[in-house]
Amino acid sequence: QVQLVESGGGLVQAGGSLRLSCAASGRTFSSYCMGWFRQAPGKEREFVAATSWDGGTTIYADSVKGRFSISRDNAKNTVYLQMNSLKPEDTAVYYCAAAPTRRVVLGTVGYVYWGQGTQVTVSS
Repeated sequence: QVQLVESGGGLVQAGGSLRLSCAASGRTFSSYCMGWFRQAPGKEREFVAATSWDGGTTIYADSVKGRFSISRDNAKNTVYLQMNSLKPEDTAVYYCAAAPTRRVVLGTVGYVYWGQGTQVTVSS
């Protein structure tokens, strides 16, 4: 069982930056692929980024590539999402999730543990 708690969301102007954190409980954090997802009002949840168990492999949605960066600190049981050059269309609730594999997992299938989400609002 893994519990995930996101933090770091807020209101920022377009062009600004935020760093989201996701703290995980449990002693097996390093056994999981970790991902970030987001859901805007009236839209389906979408994949944002993911990292393999050691951070050696990362993947990104095309919409955030070059602006967002995912990283993890296994000693702290934490995964991060650095978001730069934010746009109004990045406004959403952001969720972190864990998949029980050391490989990197693209998409929502395979992620079994989810956090409660943190709101990110980008004003124009």
